[in-house]
Amino acid sequence: MAAKEEGAEFARETPAVRYVETSALLAALLEQDASAIKELAAEGRYVTSSLTFAEASRAIVRARILFRLTPATEAATIVALRRVRRRCTVLPVSDGVLTRAGRPFPVEPVRTLDAVHLATLELVADPPQLTTIITRDTRIRANAKALGCLLA
Repeated sequence: MAAKEEGAEFARETPAVRYVETSALLAALLEQDASAIKELAAEGRYVTSSLTFAEASRAIVRARILFRLTPATEAATIVALRRVRRRCTVLPVSDGVLTRAGRPFPVEPVRTLDAVHLATLELVADPPQLTTIITRDTRIRANAKALGCLLA
């Protein structure tokens, strides 16, 4: 099934989607950013890439190694990460996503992992005006806006 067809199928099931990108999730988990926490607590159907949880897990490991987290804070952060994961529909990094990630986006340059997020976003953003992206990354924000998505 083509990437756009996969996304169209998902969008028909979901009237409005909130895509969680890693930078906002980490702002909530590691920085206790109030606006990111609020965005992740809002009503709606949440979706993200499996990449998000790999990136977030690595960031927690880095924070522990660099002594930014105590053992107790690390444990609480992992529990919070698992809670977010249970709330989300997690889409795999499929061949279709990788193919799309290799092509240009409206606002370049885009790093590879950001391209994977944007390609996944395009799967679910049909129509884009019903999709809100939760991110702190300026490149992701610029591309999501150019694709017609809403910004949290």
